[in-house]
Amino acid sequence: MTGPLPPALVLAAGLGTRLRPLTFTRAKAAVPVAGTPLICRQLRGLAEAGIRDVVVNLHHRPETVAAVVGDGAALGCRVRYSWERTVLGSAGGPRRALPLLDDRFFIVNADTLCAVDLGALLDRHRAAGAVATLAVTAHPAPHRYGGVLADPGGRVAGFAPAGAPAGAGAPWHFVGVQIVEAAVFRDLPDGVPAATVGGLYDTLLAAGRPMAVHEVAGPFHDIGTPADYVATAQAVAAAEGRSPFSTGDRSAVHPTARVERSILWDDVTVGADCVVTGCVLADGVRVPAGAVLDGQAVAPAGAGHDGEPAPPVHETRLGDLRMAPL
Repeated sequence: MTGPLPPALVLAAGLGTRLRPLTFTRAKAAVPVAGTPLICRQLRGLAEAGIRDVVVNLHHRPETVAAVVGDGAALGCRVRYSWERTVLGSAGGPRRALPLLDDRFFIVNADTLCAVDLGALLDRHRAAGAVATLAVTAHPAPHRYGGVLADPGGRVAGFAPAGAPAGAGAPWHFVGVQIVEAAVFRDLPDGVPAATVGGLYDTLLAAGRPMAVHEVAGPFHDIGTPADYVATAQAVAAAEGRSPFSTGDRSAVHPTARVERSILWDDVTVGADCVVTGCVLADGVRVPAGAVLDGQAVAPAGAGHDGEPAPPVHETRLGDLRMAPL
């Protein structure tokens, strides 16, 4: 018996750069997955596990997260927010949120979905006497992502960069869920960006502070790119026995238009004689009459904010739309 579970911090402040142009209209945590915002799925899962107090950190498009979460009551938990004027990172974000948390808390990345037994993760953390325990699974793509190196006893030995070889001694894949001791963040200066991997966690290992891994076996989904987003929506919808191709609120498709295998967010209009196939249309997209779109992530050209980086080289424009291939 693990006893009451500590609170959780959901990291939702990131810019979602790899998911652009979709994240020009919503924070990544607020994107709909099979019709339900990603963060709502996460918060319901935390509540079902027995967590009642959650902190969500915010920076990019914070209103899109707050609009679907509110105070968390409808999702079964109490939610408070930690605002970051600049993105503070995987260590700086928790440091900023410490006044709202307990001496031990879970951290959940807002851009992943994975079924993790949080009670078992807590038990592993206690048994290991660790300052941080990371939920991991067999690495699905070591060529694409870095990983966690562990010794035979399940202690973290280091972190591997992307491209590490498979086979014996191959890195584990971190699934975006961990439990930590608040004390490891307290010496960081508040309001200064800082990372865990490549920063704080490497310092802890060098100082001999124990960190552990906890293996999980459930399906893991990472929403990094628009293609990852579509794959996740399809996998989640299949598991739930529903279509992944949803249409959001206040969206309208002209009777003469054809929309196939596409996801429409809110306030989307598809004009007469359009053909839209295998696309994601973000909030506020207006597809002009007669347009043909195939395999594109689409957002309004005016979406974004002042000072945003230049559009990626693969982005194209169609009138008032900005598009990137899926």
